Amino acid sequence: MFTSNFDNLILNSDSYKTSHWLQYPPGSEYMSSYVEARRGDYDVIFFGLQAYIKEYLDKPITTAHIDEAEMVIKAHGLPFNRSGWERLVEKHGGYLPVRIQAVPEGTKVPVSNVVCQIVNTDPEFYWLPSYLETSLLRAIWYPSTVASLSYYCKTIIKAALEKTADSTAGLPFKLHDFGARGASSMETVALGSLAHLVNFSGTDSLTALVAASRWYGMDKDMPAFSIPAAEHSTMTAWGRENEEAAFANMLEQFGGKGNTVAVVSDSYDLWNAIDNIWGDALKEDVKNMGGTLVIRPDSGDPAKVVREALERLAVKFGTTINSKGYKVLPDYVRLIQGDGINPQSLGKILDTIIKAGFSAENVTFGMGGGLLQQVTRDTMSWAMKASAVSIHGEWKEIFKDPITSRSKRSKKGRLALVQDNNGKLNTVKEETLADASGNLLRDVFVDGKLLVEDNLTTIRERTGW
Repeated sequence: MFTSNFDNLILNSDSYKTSHWLQYPPGSEYMSSYVEARRGDYDVIFFGLQAYIKEYLDKPITTAHIDEAEMVIKAHGLPFNRSGWERLVEKHGGYLPVRIQAVPEGTKVPVSNVVCQIVNTDPEFYWLPSYLETSLLRAIWYPSTVASLSYYCKTIIKAALEKTADSTAGLPFKLHDFGARGASSMETVALGSLAHLVNFSGTDSLTALVAASRWYGMDKDMPAFSIPAAEHSTMTAWGRENEEAAFANMLEQFGGKGNTVAVVSDSYDLWNAIDNIWGDALKEDVKNMGGTLVIRPDSGDPAKVVREALERLAVKFGTTINSKGYKVLPDYVRLIQGDGINPQSLGKILDTIIKAGFSAENVTFGMGGGLLQQVTRDTMSWAMKASAVSIHGEWKEIFKDPITSRSKRSKKGRLALVQDNNGKLNTVKEETLADASGNLLRDVFVDGKLLVEDNLTTIRERTGW
């Protein structure tokens, strides 16, 4: 019936939105909506708006888009605002007459605060801000949730390092992104893996590198790094009887001064691999390789397995006691746990090994589905709601307040985000500001133009990198 390459913004919406231009009160001129995370277990790290603007809003709506959308939407059983979209092309060259304000990306904001606000700039297009809700909210909630989750994990690891390690210098590489294969689409990987890089420098997502280059320039050439690592196929292809040879090959191929290599070691018997292969047959090779062997368990109860693996490695390779009083393996051997990692298991593993007397510096983590896929819009209760409308030249506050769910009560009026004297961020009504410069929401996009372009380095710095 029709062909599309997904570049038609008119079709990047919910079906029912196509009928909404007929539902607003007569005399409607401006509609203002805001985005917030209504609740959650951790603060918001705002991220992703620039990617959305560059990918979807910096190109104009065309007559071809309108023709295609009309055919699809009418056949779909809904009315189509052809005259409205044609006026947009006629008056604005197809570029959106909207103003989008937002906090700087990378800003940490407590939940239940405005992070983004949108309003139309031409009264003919009062229906446009809400029409964009589907794509705009999705563009914010997903990468912001991943960035917030990743940041929360970073605080857990940082606290453990501060308690048990002599240095936190390795923190940017302590949580590696393993999520590419478990995400629902390549765009999910691009946004989610990139959001993780706001907080960390380790990823196995090549797509994140492309996304960083496409949407957020770097002061440096490469935003993240990885290392040679084994998977089960490259180990089991040697056969169980040749596991030692498979391990030795990894050291031969990738060892060397300053090099790091990761080897999955639970293909058959992790304890045999640690005790008899790494800790005996290949012990001298590990010690003399000049770099670091990272042993990867990949099954079992994470907390129990990591603790026992550390204890067995300590027997075979010995430990030193750091200034905090915790055991540290020799620099040439470490662990990475990449199975079953989420914020809860991460904390449990660290608590377990610390109680066993080991420093957190002995372990690195990999996070896959728990990072990129086990999040939804409800994880932090993200919503975009209309909060003010101008009718016949007069602004009016609007809101929802369902008696059946007070948690879904929305905010009223044109909003601003301010910092009080104690450094706390709060949402207030824009009209209450004595000085507009105190509003942390800044104009990011106005009438088809991206006004602020941040690189990933700057965004990282805002998180306290």
